[in-house]
Amino acid sequence: MKSTTPASAPQRHPSRPRHRRIRRKWLAVAATAALGTVGVATTVQSSNGADAPFASGYRQDDLRRDTDALRALGITGVQARVTTASGRDLVATAGVAAVGTNRPVPRDGHFRIASTGKALMATVILQLVDEGRLSLDDTVDRRLPGLIDGNGNDGRKTTVRQLLQNTSGLHDDLPGFDTPQQYYRHRYDTYTPEQIVARAMKHHPDFEPGTGWGYSNTGYVVLGMIVDKVTGRPWQEAVEARILKPLGMHHTYLSGDTPTLRRPHADGYQVFTSGERIDVTEQLVPDLGGYVSTTADVNRFFRGLLGGELLSEVRLAEMRHTVPVPKEFEVFWPGGRYGLGLVERPLSCGGSYWSHEGGEAGYITLDGATGDGRRTVTVSLTTSFNDLDKTIRQQKAASALVDRALCDTAGK
Repeated sequence: MKSTTPASAPQRHPSRPRHRRIRRKWLAVAATAALGTVGVATTVQSSNGADAPFASGYRQDDLRRDTDALRALGITGVQARVTTASGRDLVATAGVAAVGTNRPVPRDGHFRIASTGKALMATVILQLVDEGRLSLDDTVDRRLPGLIDGNGNDGRKTTVRQLLQNTSGLHDDLPGFDTPQQYYRHRYDTYTPEQIVARAMKHHPDFEPGTGWGYSNTGYVVLGMIVDKVTGRPWQEAVEARILKPLGMHHTYLSGDTPTLRRPHADGYQVFTSGERIDVTEQLVPDLGGYVSTTADVNRFFRGLLGGELLSEVRLAEMRHTVPVPKEFEVFWPGGRYGLGLVERPLSCGGSYWSHEGGEAGYITLDGATGDGRRTVTVSLTTSFNDLDKTIRQQKAASALVDRALCDTAGK
């Protein structure tokens, strides 16, 4: 599995400033200077193709302004979708689908969602708990004896709940690339879950299970292995049968051994420390972070999850039981707290919203939904920065879009 920036996630999910295939922590979602694209276009339309604004406070001009602000940060392409309580959508795109062209970003384009996939995995785990087939207090060793062992790692002390909440202490050592040369050399590499876990076992845990918080893509790899064991089927099949099909998420799929994305899509770009901007659209992302989706499907997922379509009230409440994140994540998630595969963040207008952002090389996803799931927002960005300052500016601008859209559509 993978993720990107807390924004983003490995993938591949929110990770550390170490880039590592941009999975580690959002910080690793990397860097691009102004791309200087020509013929940049911005479009905004309501879901029925009309240009009339919503009855709510957040209008097309607002979304156009916010997507333009993101584009101005040097991001090649932006697409954003706001779904209101009525189910009506406001959609905006800015920039271009490919550098050197005037081709607009598709309004319904596919993109890698990276760590947003963690919320899918957490939902499947909690469904199994609802069915009595698993307990959040089960240890890893009970389900996968001997998997977590060595260098102070102990599967007898590590629980399913801790894996979900990133309080397991499992160290991340996910393979990835830090230079263009590494990208071209390793973009088609594949790894089994066992290999990824074995890499982590070469390190001491970051802390004793349950005594701290640290973003761990490895922990979600282990969760996938637990789903395999409990259901007797690959975890991908569980996600498909339990979430994607019931919610009608027909444009969400696991890329598997296919390095390209289904059309339509905008290309993804990575700017490395050297300043080189590389098209990194083509790569294998062999884990949970490899999910590809659309803004409509991501909104549909959070609407269904928080609206009570996937979990019982008891399990959804457990999912939303949060712990604070450390200071290094505060820069990305100010006031943020982590639940079981969900992030809670405060709204400027009061209250809070729920999300799970993600980031992979070339693709950054920010999203958010109100507590009842009636109002949702998803933003996809097709440039990742290795430069920390640029990454933070990107994160703040996209988070501001999510906040304004959810606050201004409140009660609508």
